[in-house]
Amino acid sequence: MCAAPAVKSQRSLPRSILELVVIVAAALALALAVEAVVVKPYRIPSGSMEPTLAIGQRVLVNRIGMSFAGPHVGEIAVFHPPQGAVSQQCGPTPHSVLIGGAPCSQPIPRESGENFIKRIVAGPGDEIYVKEGHVFRKPSGGKSFAEEQAPYSKACGSSPECNFTTPIKIPAGHWFMMGDNRGDSDDSRFWGPVPTGWIIGQAIATYWPPDRIGIF
Repeated sequence: MCAAPAVKSQRSLPRSILELVVIVAAALALALAVEAVVVKPYRIPSGSMEPTLAIGQRVLVNRIGMSFAGPHVGEIAVFHPPQGAVSQQCGPTPHSVLIGGAPCSQPIPRESGENFIKRIVAGPGDEIYVKEGHVFRKPSGGKSFAEEQAPYSKACGSSPECNFTTPIKIPAGHWFMMGDNRGDSDDSRFWGPVPTGWIIGQAIATYWPPDRIGIF
């Protein structure tokens, strides 16, 4: 009678190991699914979002929230820019914008595979211009321009890209993106607004380095 429990224990060991392997595999699959579909980490590659986000800082991006609520002015978003963005080409006929004139009003109509992170400063139907690095926006259906309240932005200084004083209207289904470091940001001023479908998600929190942990 005393030998029975030992036999039972020996027989259950392989089953316990198998159950552990299944649990670990399921947990890993769930984590990968969450990263692929819901929340994904990104590393900040440049200083274009300073002082809000520093080079090397890491953020978490909600990939499904915008599917329900949609993008909103003021949010920080990760997205695919248009092709030609790296060389600052404005579309649909590729050309370079004139500094001091109008910002780019339409992108090259082809999506790049790169990931950019910027702040949404204007949406469909809005009219905007940029003066001394500050966005002046007339909301869709509005009657007058108002300067954005942007305590997060970095002073533009003497950079020539601080001024695009000829107003443009954002096309339907597009969003105008700018870095918080207005004097040193490659953004929609040069390559145009971004279609909603090219937006990957909203940056919701930063988790590295530890002294900058927080939510947006």
